[in-house]
Amino acid sequence: MLSATEVRLAGRRRRSPYSDKQHYQEYILQRIEGYKNSIGRDELLRLGDEAASELQATSEGQFVLTEVLMLESVDRLIMKRLSLRPYRRWKQQFIRLRAAQRMPTHWGLEPRCPLSPLLPRIEPEDTALVVGSAAAPTTYLLAAHDAAVTFIAGDLGSVERVESRMAAEALSSLFESYVTHFDPVLPDFMSFLEGFDVVVLDPGILRKLTSSHRAELLGDLQRRSRPGGIHVILPTSGAIAPESLRTFYPGWNQEEDPKRKRRGSSKYPPGLILGKPLCPEDTA
Repeated sequence: MLSATEVRLAGRRRRSPYSDKQHYQEYILQRIEGYKNSIGRDELLRLGDEAASELQATSEGQFVLTEVLMLESVDRLIMKRLSLRPYRRWKQQFIRLRAAQRMPTHWGLEPRCPLSPLLPRIEPEDTALVVGSAAAPTTYLLAAHDAAVTFIAGDLGSVERVESRMAAEALSSLFESYVTHFDPVLPDFMSFLEGFDVVVLDPGILRKLTSSHRAELLGDLQRRSRPGGIHVILPTSGAIAPESLRTFYPGWNQEEDPKRKRRGSSKYPPGLILGKPLCPEDTA
């Protein structure tokens, strides 16, 4: 993830964005895998038999039926069944769709939502953790900017809704989701979730926690962020204002949205953007 200074001075990214061809291949793969998951085992076996028959008929005994050939043949049959568009036709619609998906308003967010000032700084495959049901729309927005997003929430319904929307919008190639309980830190089986560039937090998950448990959970999330990483605390809870959590981030730098600052007060409640200090080079 680029720093604000790097965006301002360099105006360019360190990593190349995904090409349209890569997006198309991901789109095809997602649709094929989604179809396989939607049908029963018997139907999948029938597809395999059909693929084997086609291969034998076309190869005339010249090739050995390998597992790779079978998988490719099954995938071609599924593409035909789903009438998936060829690349050129898909690209025309994709460019318009992705441009819309990269706007906060596409997901029901305000144009100057707390995440907006960070969007120019996100690079392909930056890692993001979105925590809490009310933060779900930011999951889609980050994924549309090619970030690798992990979404966690305390109820299965929220996770399933996000998974469904991500698949419908062809954004799920770099996406994972989990149902968990925050009491007061993430469970041990989630120890692999670390090194995040961005963490987006719905403070509503802290509502039922004591002050000491809030400190433990926020400290846990801070440890999972890389040096220079960003935490965005959203104004999604009427009971907990983002600014009230500032004291749980000693040593972190508060960032301002320059556009919001120039315009003065806004009718939309601001979130809180905090940056983790960089480690000294000799201790990184």
